[in-house]
Amino acid sequence: MAAHLNSGRVNLMALREAGRKELREFLDKCAGSKAIVWDEYLTGPFGLIAQYSLLKEHEVEKMFTLKPGRLPPADVKNIIFFVRPRLELMDIIAENVLSEDRVRCPQRDFHILFVPRRSLLCEQRLKDQGVLGSFIHREEYSLDLIPFDGDLLSMESESAFKECYLENDQTSLYHAAKGLMTLQALYGTIPQIFGKGECARHVANMMIRMKREFSGSQNPIFPVFDTLLLLDRNIDLMSPLATQLTYEGLIDEIYGIQNTYVKLPPEKFAPKKPGEGGKDLPTEPKKLQLNSAEELYAEIRDKNFNAVGSVLSKRAKIISAAFEERHHAKTVGEIKQFVSQLPHMQAARSSLANHTSIAELIKDITTSEDFFDNLTVEQEFMSGIDTDKVNNYIEDCIAQKHPLIKILRLICLQSVCNSGLKQKVLDHYKREILQTYGYEHILTLNNLEKAGLLKTQLTSRNNYPTIRKTLRLWMDDVNEQNPNDISYVYSGYAPLSVRLAQLLARPGWRSIEEVLKMLPGPHFEERQQLPTGLQKKRQHGENRVTLVFFLGGVTYAEIAALRFLSQMEDGGTEYVIATTKLINGTSWVKSLMEKLEPPPF
Repeated sequence: MAAHLNSGRVNLMALREAGRKELREFLDKCAGSKAIVWDEYLTGPFGLIAQYSLLKEHEVEKMFTLKPGRLPPADVKNIIFFVRPRLELMDIIAENVLSEDRVRCPQRDFHILFVPRRSLLCEQRLKDQGVLGSFIHREEYSLDLIPFDGDLLSMESESAFKECYLENDQTSLYHAAKGLMTLQALYGTIPQIFGKGECARHVANMMIRMKREFSGSQNPIFPVFDTLLLLDRNIDLMSPLATQLTYEGLIDEIYGIQNTYVKLPPEKFAPKKPGEGGKDLPTEPKKLQLNSAEELYAEIRDKNFNAVGSVLSKRAKIISAAFEERHHAKTVGEIKQFVSQLPHMQAARSSLANHTSIAELIKDITTSEDFFDNLTVEQEFMSGIDTDKVNNYIEDCIAQKHPLIKILRLICLQSVCNSGLKQKVLDHYKREILQTYGYEHILTLNNLEKAGLLKTQLTSRNNYPTIRKTLRLWMDDVNEQNPNDISYVYSGYAPLSVRLAQLLARPGWRSIEEVLKMLPGPHFEERQQLPTGLQKKRQHGENRVTLVFFLGGVTYAEIAALRFLSQMEDGGTEYVIATTKLINGTSWVKSLMEKLEPPPF
């Protein structure tokens, strides 16, 4: 089921198993039949840790979504609420508990499991509502880092960036530090910590403090990771704003990948029978799981989209040739061998059909004029062309009332590539947006300014060209088919965050001290003492393992670029990626948007 989690250098199955064990222990505390009431946001992340079959083994008979009003009828002994510590959810839980018919089911027990931490404020709210005493077990389930793939972990904390940069709330940083402590308990102490940014500094400090507090209780384990690199999202605001051009990145940009699942328009996936025309087309979206357990997806996910077509056509020829083999099978042994390979071949054929359909859906969009125009403007900004004046394409898009998020992504990208916009340019854009889309968006613009995505150029000096040249962020001659540099993931732009990881491995950050000072926040290095006998002696030719933790979110294009570095022949480093949330430009900007609702009269 989850074999893909141990396909990399680090066996992430151990982390998933630890999560499952903790869940089983809690369920067993609540003896008897159970119904779980889910905070809807948690169902996706939990699905990556435990399927319904595990819950069923522990007497979970019913599952409901948390919503106001009465709970649906269920003949069970225990009702367990699985919730994030949010005050608005406590009000719904109180309503559920108070509306229970005590006469009909006097023996029903209530329990609450806070994910990932208990909250005094939430318990106080339940007390104010008069229901705190109804809960027999009030516990926390520390679902900090969830394994998404063999080299990818995410906390799926959707508001981490907003909390850190707008609200000055460091809760998600504390959870990140706790998650890293869990990793160290399973995979050994990480001897070297590097970081860049204010949030990175906070997380490193919390980890070091936690390590001191638990100094006597740690198991002596040989370290699996050599280095931890903590990166703030705000040192590289460009990568999420630009359109990702890898296969997986484009699926996420266009359809949105949620907890490894994507929902796609069904028409391309309907089996076409001759003579039936277009009747009875399915109306339900096609839901597919995307991870490296699927051989074809593992091969194409990180390629530039322009290189995917040739892989699919090559794969189609191989599969047809394999099916043709059946005509040559003469002896019983040959037929038996063919039959034994059949399930694998059929799975490969169905996987190919799915990805051919997805590629067609994406191609319809990437070959459109609008996509091309948008990409052209992005690439001009990133290569430093006309970043300091009002852009005609953006003005036209506003005049035609294109989606607001598209406009905001472009304007923020222009601001980042110009180290801020001239006051009159920024005022012009703001005026156009508010007059076209409505004055209620003034809060969103304010949030974008506060988070540093939009800003006024305070000095006449624009640092971006220096950063671009020193870190080689723009490459003119990109080979999309057989790349030799990470810039292929955006067809020209090399993600700054990944370039920092690459330079840290070789030749080290000393070579780029001046540029690091131009990026926000401190850069630092910490060493964690290993007990004697646990120092790692590297075998000749053995690669180092670096955990790169993105605080505030990471895109699939950046993940693809790090995987590319892991696979380089002379790279010497393999990367595992962790993040507070998997993001794309749209979901990221949306998390910073606020809409003023008119007051009810």
